[in-house]
Amino acid sequence: MKRLIVAMLFAVVPWVGAKPNVILILADDLGYETIGANGGSSYKTPVLDSLAAQGARFTHGYAQPLCTPSRVQLMTGLSNVRNYINFGNMDRKAVTFGNHLQKAGYATCMAGKWQLGHDLDQPKAYGFEEYCLWQHTRRPPRYANPGLEINGVVKDYSKGEYGPDLVSDYVLDFITRKKAQPFFIYYPMMLTHDPYQPTPDSKDWDPNATGEKVNKSSAHFADMVAYMDKLVGKLVARLEEQGLRENTLILFLGDNGTGAGTRSMMGQTLVTGKKGSTVDAGMHVPVIVNWPGQIAKGTVCADLVDTTDFLPTICDAVGIKDEAIGKLDGRSFYPQLRREKGNPRQWIYSWYSPWQGNSMKVTEFAFDQRFKLYRDGRFFDRAKDSGEKNPLAIGELQGGAADAAKLLQTALDQFNNARPKTLKP
Repeated sequence: MKRLIVAMLFAVVPWVGAKPNVILILADDLGYETIGANGGSSYKTPVLDSLAAQGARFTHGYAQPLCTPSRVQLMTGLSNVRNYINFGNMDRKAVTFGNHLQKAGYATCMAGKWQLGHDLDQPKAYGFEEYCLWQHTRRPPRYANPGLEINGVVKDYSKGEYGPDLVSDYVLDFITRKKAQPFFIYYPMMLTHDPYQPTPDSKDWDPNATGEKVNKSSAHFADMVAYMDKLVGKLVARLEEQGLRENTLILFLGDNGTGAGTRSMMGQTLVTGKKGSTVDAGMHVPVIVNWPGQIAKGTVCADLVDTTDFLPTICDAVGIKDEAIGKLDGRSFYPQLRREKGNPRQWIYSWYSPWQGNSMKVTEFAFDQRFKLYRDGRFFDRAKDSGEKNPLAIGELQGGAADAAKLLQTALDQFNNARPKTLKP
């Protein structure tokens, strides 16, 4: 009974103990439809399903359609229109959640996929005192017998090691080493990005495989999803072993929709991955948040959540004030995690121009839970047309659709001159 009372108390009052640890997990190319808790029926995700059941999940979480754009928004809390440079890079002057939490006294670690620039000192410049990365100064294989860079030291493996396991082991070791102080871990996983290759749990795993062109098969995607979930389970188990679970906030999301053409089922509904596309299947991602005693079990929230919202949410949860992080495009959804109203979004704005090189094409749009308006005037009812095949004439809209078009146009107007003149269009 005493434990129940304490749990109920924590569900309605702010955290008043030691600073909470924070772990942000970003899965690569993992759409909303892949998670069992969201209704996905093609893959096994028992760990994430349990985290959702014991915490919160959002039904309208969105990322950018491609990896680097999402990562820049996630790490800075700003829309790409304000600071995006080009694919594979991030502004050296950018201030990230790593910087904010390091300044607040946190031990900081980044482990997994980098893809943000080749300078050796960039991870530390962004606030990460330790790191274990793939695709930093080079691009070796990431799965069987991979190449990594650990705190600036190049490491190549050739004895049957599996890249995601090596990164996971680094995270687990960091947790153990830093358990006496608050820590922040940003864990951008390599899974489940193609090439779809065997995992160590696959029947056709080959410890002697080398390179990303061998043993590829779409059938391995299911194994990769299951292995990704397994690694999240190892992280949760380590927190429990070290007595840290109840003081650790875990946030999980995907960086964009599932790889283009990957077919998954949600019951009887087929969802085909559209990574790289601005339709729902390219941007709709799982968002799961868990913190025992602080987030009410089984919370399901239909509020809009964008990648820019994670930085302010994390800062809100650990007590970093708004004035310390400055003006952002993101807004904290921490109140909703506590089943408070908060300040939910009415819309999400997207400036999508991933390459900013050979292609300078810019696609701008704003959307709510149902409707989407592009800068060029195309308007869609996504509830009836998720593939955006049939634009509706704005002049003929009535009722809620007409109201949504006006609201979304207002949203677009707010960003008319948001792109800094020092950056390319």
